[in-house]
Amino acid sequence: MATTATEPDAKPRRLGWLRPPAPSEDGTMALMDHLREVRYRLTISVTAVVITGIVAIFFYKELIDFILQPYFTARAALMAANPGAQTLIVNDGVVRPLTLAVIACSMAGVIVSCPIWMYQLWAFVAPGLVSKEKKYAMGFLSAAIPLFLAGCTLGYFIWPKGIAVMLGFTPQGLDIVNLLEMSSFLALEIKIILVFGVSFLLPVVLVALNMAGVVKGHQLVKSRKFVIFGTFVFAAVATPSTDPFSMLALSVPMVVLYMIAEAICLILDKRKGITADVVADWSIDVNDGK
Repeated sequence: MATTATEPDAKPRRLGWLRPPAPSEDGTMALMDHLREVRYRLTISVTAVVITGIVAIFFYKELIDFILQPYFTARAALMAANPGAQTLIVNDGVVRPLTLAVIACSMAGVIVSCPIWMYQLWAFVAPGLVSKEKKYAMGFLSAAIPLFLAGCTLGYFIWPKGIAVMLGFTPQGLDIVNLLEMSSFLALEIKIILVFGVSFLLPVVLVALNMAGVVKGHQLVKSRKFVIFGTFVFAAVATPSTDPFSMLALSVPMVVLYMIAEAICLILDKRKGITADVVADWSIDVNDGK
C-alpha cells in the first residue's frame, strides 16, 4: 500500500505540468489550481481548433466555394430584381489572399471542433454548478452541440437575404459597381454565423442556471415580456448586416428557445417542489436582505 501511495511522486505523469489538478473531495480549489485548470482547458481547445484548421487547408477550394455560396445566391436574387446591378468580389492587396486563408481555415476549425471546446468549457464550469457533473455532461453536450450547429446553419442560410437587402439600396441606372472585399465579406459572414450559433445556446445556459439554483422557472415566466423586448434589441444590435430580415430570423427563434427553456425549468422546479409561492417568498427574503 505504501508503495502505491508514493508511486505518483516517484513516477511523474507525462505532461504533468499541463494536466489539471486532481479535484478535492469537497469540490473546492485554490486560485493557482483554477489557473492550471484554465490553462489545461484552453490548451486542449486551442489545439483542437488548430488541428482541425490545418485539416481544412486540404479542402481549401471546397471551403471557399462554401463561403461564397451565400454571395452567389444573393447576387442571383439581386440580378433578378435589378438586371442592371453590378457586383464584384475582390481581394484588395498582396497579403489579402493569405489573410483570407487564415481566417477561413480558423473559422472552419472553430466550428468543426465545437464538440471538443464545448466539453472543455462544460468540464471547467460544471464542478461549480452541480455535484454530479459527469451525469450532466452528456446531456449538456447533446443539447449544446446541435443547438450551436443549428444556429450556425440558420445564420448561413439567412446571410444571402441580408446581402441582397443591403446591396438592394444601390441606386439604379448610375453604373455603380459594388466591390466586396473578400476578407471583409468573410468577417461579416463569420459574425452572422457565430451570433446565430451562440444565441441558440440560450436554453442550455438557462437550464444550467436553473439546475444550479440560480434561476427559477417562475422567475423566467415573470420576466418573459422583458426578455422578449431585450431579445429584439439584442438581435438588432448583434446582427452586423442590420437588415430587418436577419434581426427577425434571430429574435424569433431566440424567443421560442427561451419559452422552451422556461418550460423545462418549470418541470425541474416542480420535481423539486418549488412553486410560485416559494419563489415569491424567496424573492422577498432576498430583497429584505435576510
